Amino acid sequence: MDLDETDRAILRALQADARKPFSEIAREIEMSSATVHDRVNQMEDAGVIRGYHADVDPKAVGFGTSAFVGLRVEQGREDETLDRLTGIDGVQEVNLTTGEWDIILRVVAENTDHLRELMFERIADMDGFARSQTMVVLGTEYESAELPL
Repeated sequence: MDLDETDRAILRALQADARKPFSEIAREIEMSSATVHDRVNQMEDAGVIRGYHADVDPKAVGFGTSAFVGLRVEQGREDETLDRLTGIDGVQEVNLTTGEWDIILRVVAENTDHLRELMFERIADMDGFARSQTMVVLGTEYESAELPL
């Protein structure tokens, strides 16, 4: 789908506040609510808009520790490993990468004991696992889910 400036304006508004009424977005970009609604539906159908989510603070719900984990897996076992990783509670992102690590994960845990359990009892026990490196996040200074549209 080719996006025009109107589509991008709608996306910017939704990224800033996904709960903003279409009527308010329409007023901001000087279009009808029906047009905004139609364009949003088209972008949803095309997969441009993948969903609407609450941005929940992990610490506020008991996940005070987060980490990035580089994984090396046995050659030929990547697909199997990727499938199994997505089913593990606490795994927030699974990224297939180039370089030293085959996969880089972003994980959350209640504390370092929970992180240790996640790493040694869930991830390291998987068939195809070769080695890993865990980098505990000491603090997040900046984070954004908004794309520069």
